Amino acid sequence: MPDIADLQKALGVKFKNPAILKEALVHSSSVNENPTLFPVHNERLEFLGDAVLDFIVAEKLYRALPDLPEGKMTRLRAALVRRDTLARIARSIDLGDYLYMGKGEESTGGRSKAPNLAGAMEAVVAAVYLDSGITTTRKMVVRLLKDEWTKVITRDSSIDFKSRLQEYTQSSYQQVPAYRLVEETGPDHEKMFTVEVEINRQVMGKGSGKNKKLAETAAARAALERLGVVFTE
Repeated sequence: MPDIADLQKALGVKFKNPAILKEALVHSSSVNENPTLFPVHNERLEFLGDAVLDFIVAEKLYRALPDLPEGKMTRLRAALVRRDTLARIARSIDLGDYLYMGKGEESTGGRSKAPNLAGAMEAVVAAVYLDSGITTTRKMVVRLLKDEWTKVITRDSSIDFKSRLQEYTQSSYQQVPAYRLVEETGPDHEKMFTVEVEINRQVMGKGSGKNKKLAETAAARAALERLGVVFTE
């Protein structure tokens, strides 16, 4: 088993109470096989870490992308905290090497399984939060998520939702969508535009933005979601 001090270096965090980090690394299979040695597994920490991650990512999205509507922030947050994303981050710091797990689980490749890695990553986030507070945890999470953040934001912004919607409506309804400005609020230097998009004379999407183009794009995305169109590159 690697030295837990090396994991702290990878996390960029020095624990005041290393015991809580150790708890975050205990898979339930260890408790099942060695209850005396490992009386507590990491699932309670995993539960807390999930909530802490949601908060930190939501806050970063809110502050970094002020034009994003709530629905889009929800989708981006889900992409950033989903199991596969957390498993990739865990692999980048070799988290699987530090896990305490039963022989049975380890023999079936437990150290590389995405559910185990993602759960441990959430537990570690909770451990940092309990040991050092939200500021330290935020710095660690933002640093570890840096590459995933860039990937998710770039992929999302590269999709031309208006073109996708037009292609879909021409194929399915033999017509193009109609955009209509329904609201314009705020002073001249901080205008906010709200647009609706109609298909077959039915409003299928509504979106807002700092200019009409952004509002139309948001409306097109909302319409695609309502129509059940999957966003793929």
